[in-house]
Amino acid sequence: MFDWQPIDTVLLDMDGTLLDLHFDTHFWLEHLPLRYSELHQIDPQEARAWLHQRIIAEQGTLNWYCLDYWSQELNLDVAALKQEVAERIGFRPHVHDFLQALRDQGKRTLIVTNCHWGSLSIKLKKTGLDQLVDGVICSHDYKMAKEEQGFWQRLQQEEPFDPQHTLLVDDSLAVLRSAQQYGIRYLLSIYQPDSQRERRDINEFMAIDHFDEILPVKPKS
Repeated sequence: MFDWQPIDTVLLDMDGTLLDLHFDTHFWLEHLPLRYSELHQIDPQEARAWLHQRIIAEQGTLNWYCLDYWSQELNLDVAALKQEVAERIGFRPHVHDFLQALRDQGKRTLIVTNCHWGSLSIKLKKTGLDQLVDGVICSHDYKMAKEEQGFWQRLQQEEPFDPQHTLLVDDSLAVLRSAQQYGIRYLLSIYQPDSQRERRDINEFMAIDHFDEILPVKPKS
């Protein structure tokens, strides 16, 4: 059982938490290398290996998530390429029920995402996710990724929350560590962010498979 009593604010990651990470995994590991190889007329396997190495070099930084950066680096319209596979965007199980239950209980819900607006706008249009929460915070507006302490400082200035009464749900362990360092008390991860990949072993933080495991229940009258 998850104790919702002390929690006032719920901060929710999007990709791999509310939405299936398969869309992003497929795009960065399969679709982008294929389109890059076609447009630049190089071997697909060579393109994939080079792109993987190049992307990993930016891991943990805002560039890692920035479509403007990758469009410039690769001489491609990355946002337009994402639109080509937008049909793969989808919710993880029980998200609608979970968000509705949080709303019914009066919890403030904010999506906090490193997703660049070039991709975020596609996902919000596809899912209507922004209509199910109280707000959407994009780290690119702060020019700091969630892995940085400055992100949480800026967030608390603009969306006041008490870290001792706040829950963050995020599939990224690096982001959870950053939030923990900032002082956010309740931290929860996701075992299987990508439905097409294996379930992870997570020991560092409490984790769930699906949101029905922690669904808030209305108190009996």
